[in-house]
Amino acid sequence: MTNPSAERSWPLWEVFTQPADGAPHEHAGSVHATDAEHALQNARDVYARRNEAVSLWVVPSAAITASTPEDMGPFFDPANDKAYRHPQFYKVPKGVKVF
Repeated sequence: MTNPSAERSWPLWEVFTQPADGAPHEHAGSVHATDAEHALQNARDVYARRNEAVSLWVVPSAAITASTPEDMGPFFDPANDKAYRHPQFYKVPKGVKVF
């Protein structure tokens, strides 16, 4: 059995799973592992043990760069001035259900 304190010192990996219906990969959680292959095995054991997934991605947590809530204004402002990206400028064809 693995020593829990040694396991916590292993790098953290983020796990993304894809369900059998072909939907896009979604973040499922995290695992600690020594390398990518070990992370895939741990992810399989934790997140796909009941055939919930047909594909797994593992990414080192340290490799993820994310925006912060403080970035909300300046970082996303360029998207706010492009009104043509909003759906009110497009006509829905007859026969298409609108939800």
